[in-house]
Amino acid sequence: MSKVIVKVECSGVARVTLNNPQKHNAFNDVIIRDLTNAFSGIASNPNVRVMILSSFGKNFSSGADLAWMKKMATYSYEENLRDAKVLSEMFKTLHQMPQPTIVRIQGAAMGGALGLISCCDIALAEADATFALSEVKIGLIPATISPYVVPAIGSRAARRYFVTGERFSAYRAKELGLVSEVLDKEELDPRLDSMAAMVSASSPQAAKKAKALVSLVESRALDQDLIDRTCDLIADIRVSDEGQEGLSAFLEKRPPNWLGH
Repeated sequence: MSKVIVKVECSGVARVTLNNPQKHNAFNDVIIRDLTNAFSGIASNPNVRVMILSSFGKNFSSGADLAWMKKMATYSYEENLRDAKVLSEMFKTLHQMPQPTIVRIQGAAMGGALGLISCCDIALAEADATFALSEVKIGLIPATISPYVVPAIGSRAARRYFVTGERFSAYRAKELGLVSEVLDKEELDPRLDSMAAMVSASSPQAAKKAKALVSLVESRALDQDLIDRTCDLIADIRVSDEGQEGLSAFLEKRPPNWLGH
């Protein structure tokens, strides 16, 4: 059976599930390839409104598979560089997905798993989930995930957790900004479904453009060029089909057509 299961529901919700519970959903080169393909395929699917990333088993993911890491230890610099670029492409593909993304976290999330979490837009965690950037414990650094983890938790916290490798709780993860909400086990899936439904109720194009807007604003200085760009964006979406439909539906007190019947 595949270690990465992809399901696209008629509601527009895509579910990507890690299916390697015997190894705590650790990922190797095959799983990395399959995740990258899954993210890329969903990104290009116009029928998908939101993606949920989750895993089967006790733990969300322990990061890199030990057998794969053992094999990498025998690689040359050039082979390691090539391998790192493949891994970084997976994170980049997830981070740049146009649709909103939600990640479900249970049990342990270690090392590279925090890269997956940081690349998603919304992170929901069980109250007993634990987290660690544990690479330094085995003589490594969280390099390929750092472009996503550092903005998620801030440079001050990154300096601490990158060098200590210590475990921290779901509540601490929420304080840091890595996790959006912490929920009891029985509350997690209902909240996940309600969050996905809220996102799906938004205008599909507006949701994508709103997500892209955040990336634009955080990457640019606050100057007249940015202000002009944001003015252009709102003018453009106001005259778009979905913008016109949304405004008309609001004024006419009816559901917009993207909600169907």
